[in-house]
Amino acid sequence: MLRQDPRRDDAERLRQFKAEFFKALAHPLRIRILELLRRGPLSVTQIQEATGAPVSSVSQQLAVLRVRNILATERRGTTIIHRVPDPELFELLDVARRIFDAHLSDTIDLLRLVDSEAAAAATAER
Repeated sequence: MLRQDPRRDDAERLRQFKAEFFKALAHPLRIRILELLRRGPLSVTQIQEATGAPVSSVSQQLAVLRVRNILATERRGTTIIHRVPDPELFELLDVARRIFDAHLSDTIDLLRLVDSEAAAAATAER
């Protein structure tokens, strides 16, 4: 019988954990919720009002973030307040934004080049 290396199993579990973490971030409403929570803790109602999304959608997305320990909750009277317990998450989102901005800047530069070439070709045809 072939025995698996336990370190390999641990490495695979870690990769799976990372993948699940990033999947939890892979929804526009979840990103919007995190952007709102950057300013501080909020209730479901406050998040719903700020996003305009139905309460059921907001609750569903909050649950996904809670399961991955991206959000923490606390009860204040009858209200549940959501917060991001690890501010490094916002650093991660900032890094992602810089990566996206760089990618979009490259794409914009290429589009400008295509437009310039098209304009030069149109001028040459006249």
